[in-house]
Order: sequence, then structure tokens, then C-alpha cells
Amino acid sequence: MQLFVIIPSYNEENTLPKVIKAIPRRLAGIKKVSVLVYNDGSLDNTAVAAKLAGADYIFSHKRNLGLARTFRDAVREALKLGAEIIVNTDADNQYDQQQIAQLIAPIIAGKADLVSGDRQVSKLTHMPLSKKYGNLLGSLMIRLLTGTRVNDASSGFRAFTREVAQKVHVFSTHTYTHETLIGAYFREFVISEVPVTFRKRTTGDSRLIAGGVGKHILKSGATILRALLLYRALAVFSYLGGAFIFLGTFGVGRFFYFAFVEGKAGGHIQSLVISSILFAVGFNILVVGFIADLVSYNRKLLEER
Repeated sequence: MQLFVIIPSYNEENTLPKVIKAIPRRLAGIKKVSVLVYNDGSLDNTAVAAKLAGADYIFSHKRNLGLARTFRDAVREALKLGAEIIVNTDADNQYDQQQIAQLIAPIIAGKADLVSGDRQVSKLTHMPLSKKYGNLLGSLMIRLLTGTRVNDASSGFRAFTREVAQKVHVFSTHTYTHETLIGAYFREFVISEVPVTFRKRTTGDSRLIAGGVGKHILKSGATILRALLLYRALAVFSYLGGAFIFLGTFGVGRFFYFAFVEGKAGGHIQSLVISSILFAVGFNILVVGFIADLVSYNRKLLEER
């Protein structure tokens, strides 16, 4: 089997060489290990550093397009080059590359399609509290909304099969971590986790949260919602429409109470008006949900051709 280790990189000339040199080139069950660096329009010598460190393939964006786009393009190139298993790792040297063997083991054994590295965020002492609780919140949302048992949904250290790479698409322009987990779950791929080491960053700060932790959380939340709408639109719109219809029943109940119990129907017509509006909104949302669900099925049929 051919394993490709992809490394999305932006201004990481100092740490990237350490990552590349630490990647094991011989692994049980793997015929060949190749390293693919995708330089996201870095302003430093990231591409040169990757070449000198021994990267097998180097691709570059002419300008910075963001982590999600770079990850997507790196996966696309790895597939073109014949990758059967893909491992994604970060360029900042916070992961132990020797643990790649642990990541791919469930895939080689046929027990998983996607394996994510669990950084055991709650135990980390070097991660800022705002980022730590942001990560824990994101992972909790993924568990509640999908049912998948993932403790660290934001981990960038993960392995996945060629089939997962071909069928799970990334539409976000922010990050790929949550979207790929949601997509893999609803595509009925088997997701697994293994504990991994997560070291303290020695230089700079995370490129992903350059706009601040709060902004990152808002963008991640929007990505999760968009992914859910992509795969489970009917369920999402049914809950939302049902909430409006449920609220509408209170107005109807209030009107009938005053009309038949108190004998004072006059003056409470506004309750029926408000309820009618809520019912109308709720039913319209349900219709949108059915349309979105049909579009989703059509997309699946097109992808299977």
C-alpha cells in the first residue's frame, strides 16, 4: 500500500524540516511512504526548506488561501499520485510523527476508514484555556449532533483511506477537521481515535486562529451547521419547523381557553393571528427541508455515477 503524508504549510520554514525528517519511511504493511508538502503562499522560504528536508512532492499556492483549501488541494494531489492511505499532519512540529504507525494501524487491520489522533485536550497544560475549552465545545457539538464518539474533533493529525478522501468533500474555507468527521460519519465510514502526543508550539502562533479564538469558534460553528445541512437537511429543518409549529399551538390554546373556559373570545383574536404566522413559518421551513433533502439525494446519485 502507498502511504502519503500530506503537510499543509504556511510560513513554517523553521519547523517544517523537523517534521519531514521525523516522518518514518518504513512502516509495517506499507510499501512506500511519500511526503507531500503543500505550501499555502508562504512569505518565507517554506518551499525551499521542504525541498532541502527531503519532501518528495511540493506544491504551492500563489497566495495564501487558507488551511481548508490547502488541505483539500493536498488530498487531491495525493490521490492523483496513487495514495491508498493519506495521513495529514501539521507543519508546526507539535505532533510526534513516529505515531503515524499507530494512526494507520486500524486502517491496515481493516477496522477503520478514518483514524483521528486524540490530543487528550482536557489534560494539556500548555494549551491556552480559551482554545482548550473551544476545542472541547466543538468536540461536544460533534458528538451531540452526529452521535459519533470523537473526543478531539479539532485534531489535524489523522489518517484516512483513499475511499474516504474521494467521497468526503471539504466546502469550508476555514478548516476541514469538523466537516470531514461529519461527512465521514454520515457516509457511514468507520471512525476511530487513538491517543497521540501534542507538544507545545515553540515558534509563532497557530495560523488557524490568527483572527482570535472567538472568531475561530464562530467560523467552526458555521462550518458544523453547514455540514449538517449538507448531509441531514431534512432533520435540521424538521426540528426548526417543528419548533415554530409547537410555539404556535400555545396561541391557539390561549384563544380556546379564553373562548370556552372564560367565555371571553373577543379581544384574543391576536393569539390566533400570531399562531397562524408561526404555523405558516413552520410549514414553510418543513417544505424547504423536503426540497433540500431531495437535492441531497440527487447529489448522492450524481456522485455514485
